[in-house]
Amino acid sequence: MNEPISYHEGEFPPKTLEWERLIPLIGPANAAVARYDGILSAIQNASVLLSPLTTQEAVLSSRIEGTQATMGEVLEFEARGNLEELSPERNADIREVLNYRRAMKKAVGMLTDLPLCQRVIKEAHRVLLHGVRGQYRDPGEYRRIPNWIGPPGCTIENARFIPISSEKLPEAMNEWEKYIHTIETPDKLIQLSILHAEIEALHPFLDGNGRIGRMFVPLFMYSQKLINSPMFYISAYLEAKRDEYYERLLAVSRDGDWTGWCLFFLNGIKSQAEENQRKATGILSLYNEMKNRIVYLTHSQYAILALDWIFEHPIFKGSDFVKTSKIPKPTATRILNSLKKAKILEIWAEKRGRIASILAYSDLLNLAEGHNTF
Repeated sequence: MNEPISYHEGEFPPKTLEWERLIPLIGPANAAVARYDGILSAIQNASVLLSPLTTQEAVLSSRIEGTQATMGEVLEFEARGNLEELSPERNADIREVLNYRRAMKKAVGMLTDLPLCQRVIKEAHRVLLHGVRGQYRDPGEYRRIPNWIGPPGCTIENARFIPISSEKLPEAMNEWEKYIHTIETPDKLIQLSILHAEIEALHPFLDGNGRIGRMFVPLFMYSQKLINSPMFYISAYLEAKRDEYYERLLAVSRDGDWTGWCLFFLNGIKSQAEENQRKATGILSLYNEMKNRIVYLTHSQYAILALDWIFEHPIFKGSDFVKTSKIPKPTATRILNSLKKAKILEIWAEKRGRIASILAYSDLLNLAEGHNTF
């Protein structure tokens, strides 16, 4: 059996990088991010229109850690309040995904008054683990005992990776925070790649480290004004390349291969910036197309208000739309009937007893997924 790989003490930040290998990717990656940000800037209500992408990011980031929930299940759970037909484990998965979204929202809110710092990360972690399976694993607090990474139930001797000791962790996190605010780095995306690898290697919490590390990516990009809205979705790339993702992180500590990690991460940023741009452009086009269509179908002054609500809640109970859309009840009911008749909204789940039927806006959901699944 191979010896566990131990944290690269004294090697952060890296003293040297092979810039001749990185430079050919730095320009294209930054250009892809800038093009994506151009689309973000063109969307006046990005947090509403891109809400399905935010949910999908939470789903995929959580899936890297082993959850099995789908975006459809998460949105249906929100609409119903529970999914009795699912196992307790799957319902627990869904709650973790919802917490991911809440944690991200909390962190973004804190950035209004604070720089990106440990306080923000700790608070995001507290929200991430609140009321879910990790709730007894010191939410919002750094670990005070050793931890290690390996097969479930393995001992430290059989671990694959051993992070920094708990005694040295606070100072290491101080150094990590200091590096967030250094102005001496030649490229912000390289700085981000190093910061992401480092927080994953430090593994500062007893649970939720991977999700916090991936959440950090859009938070950093937003705080550094690389993007104007805190919406960058990296987890699809990392989930698709999960084995290489973990191997590249391990190689930093095992081989000092920071350059290999940065190459992998830059490729991920470029790939996801292009994919994010494609999806955001598609969603914006769909929204603009639907603005005219919904006005024509409903002949209502509330048509755009209804459209915005549906984009934010693409799976929903009709009764919730009537109650919370701020549209008069008779008008709201008429709008829903018009959209169902035009097959813009489809029945996701039929009415059962006192439980109202669930409606879905499939065109939007399929754009968020990247293929027709709904």
